[in-house]
Amino acid sequence: MRRGLVLVLAWTLATGAAVTLSWWGVHTVMAGTAYDPPRALPITAAEATTQESKPLASPSPAKRPAPSKSPSPAPSATSARPTPSKSPTPTASGQVRSYDTDGGRAVFDLGEKSASLVSATPGTGWSMQVWKTESWIRVEFTSGTDRVSVFCTWHDGPPRVEIGTY
Repeated sequence: MRRGLVLVLAWTLATGAAVTLSWWGVHTVMAGTAYDPPRALPITAAEATTQESKPLASPSPAKRPAPSKSPSPAPSATSARPTPSKSPTPTASGQVRSYDTDGGRAVFDLGEKSASLVSATPGTGWSMQVWKTESWIRVEFTSGTDRVSVFCTWHDGPPRVEIGTY
């Protein structure tokens, strides 16, 4: 009985030492890395309710209703969210255009009379801030004292984008 207890105690100490050594090694390696958590564009309350009311994808083939004999309108292309791309992609509301700057990338959906921000991604070492009104959107990338603004306006005509470095 005593010998079994000594073996269990020795095994417990050896296992505890191995776990501690492994944790210490992994912790030391991970502490030396420069990991920046991913950043996402904040969603305002107004955008959240708009996104919830629109379907993000078309129904799967198994859930589609049986075809009817009367013609029905085709599904709208506005239900799918546009994806960022380097080249202009036509959408139901306009064109998706990407603007690369030293501070990051801003992607806008430019319509005939208005625009919307599709995405904004800061570059490494840069932070980002977004302002929106009824007639313009401003995305500002900041790193130290460097600032890059991507400014989209449509208050006096079709949307236009200006990029400024400060």
